[in-house]
Amino acid sequence: MRVIVVGLGIQGRKRLAVAGPDAVATVDPLAAGADYRRVEDVPLDSYDAALVCTPDQAKLPILEYLLSHRKHLLVEKPVIAPTNEPLRRLKALAEQNRTVCYTAYNHRFEPHIVRLKQVIESGALGEVYLAKFFYGNGTARDVRNSAWRDQDLGVFPDLGSHLLDWTLFLFGTPASAPVVSAANCFENRAYDHFRFGFPGKPSLDFEMTLLSWRNTFRCDVFAEKGSAHIDCLCKWGPSIFTLRQRVLPSGRPTETVERLECPDPTWQAEYAHFKGLCARPAHNLDNDIWINEVFNRVRTGLGLPDAHA
Repeated sequence: MRVIVVGLGIQGRKRLAVAGPDAVATVDPLAAGADYRRVEDVPLDSYDAALVCTPDQAKLPILEYLLSHRKHLLVEKPVIAPTNEPLRRLKALAEQNRTVCYTAYNHRFEPHIVRLKQVIESGALGEVYLAKFFYGNGTARDVRNSAWRDQDLGVFPDLGSHLLDWTLFLFGTPASAPVVSAANCFENRAYDHFRFGFPGKPSLDFEMTLLSWRNTFRCDVFAEKGSAHIDCLCKWGPSIFTLRQRVLPSGRPTETVERLECPDPTWQAEYAHFKGLCARPAHNLDNDIWINEVFNRVRTGLGLPDAHA
């Protein structure tokens, strides 16, 4: 498969490295060494698919152009708009032209997240009561110095989009509306600390920040028959998965611990997944529509203007 990489920022260069010999051209309006400045300048017969890694506000017209010309797409998360209508239009184009439109959430391929999904679906935990996630890094200053990242909902669409995607992956669509419990701008113009959740069963609690000077990921799932815990992502390693079996009526649970120390496997795994999709065209835009709806509902609740206005 012949791919082009559109956008040569941090994510674009990662995607370029993973694509390896599949990559036939790069596109960026400013980056030195890019083969083209505009995606429209790339000959349509020279590629089959595009990896779109542009800033959020530039994505929609690029995606519509590529889908209109029957190109398969992997696009960096999140795909957002003031309403869901542009996303529904992309969905219709993808289905009409039998092309892939896949929004990349590489953390779905994190080995211990996959393991957690397997444990939940096996019934080993019974009914899930509560899940808590914390995701933090120390990029506040990088974001503040960026030409486009320090705006609107800040850390929420950046790291929170992964948390929303995990929600769909692990638990399905929540029945309740999102509730924001903290939204702080400690160093940045936009939010650099955010906490929100979905009440109900399971009760979901998510916290994220750009002010965690040591990169930190923690997941705790408490359930009827035990609990499961993930400490750290592979990219920061080691990643530890702990499964605990409840002792009745009370007492110290039995537990098994799995420790994984390896380079981040998610980028390569996701690219292989995307290539597989191209053989049987599909999209995950229904996920994007729900995630976008959550963003817009939270934005309205916080009294923020439309980010795309």
